[in-house]
Amino acid sequence: MRYPCLVPKKLCKTDIRVVLHREGLSEDGGPLICFDAVLQCNYQDTTKTVLTAEKKLVQLNGIALFPGDIAPEVDNISGGTANVYGVQRTIFTGTKARNPDSTVNYCELRLI
Repeated sequence: MRYPCLVPKKLCKTDIRVVLHREGLSEDGGPLICFDAVLQCNYQDTTKTVLTAEKKLVQLNGIALFPGDIAPEVDNISGGTANVYGVQRTIFTGTKARNPDSTVNYCELRLI
């Protein structure tokens, strides 16, 4: 059975550079890069106000949605960076949404 893609490719128009890191550190103490590519995504910005001692802090967040599996060789998306609209953001959460037959329907990256 073929499952419908919940993130259609025709809605993915935003260019984004995704760099995924795997667990562990390199010999010089830097992150180990397991995936690096420029892709097209459906990107949505969100803004959140957090109260601090100064009474206000605005935090910019974003969600990048990709059709299918962006990195089939990577089992879990545990961290990395994404460059969208010229702004470097950190990957806070990575999700591979799966179909009932365990194939990946879409990938979601939550950025801060």
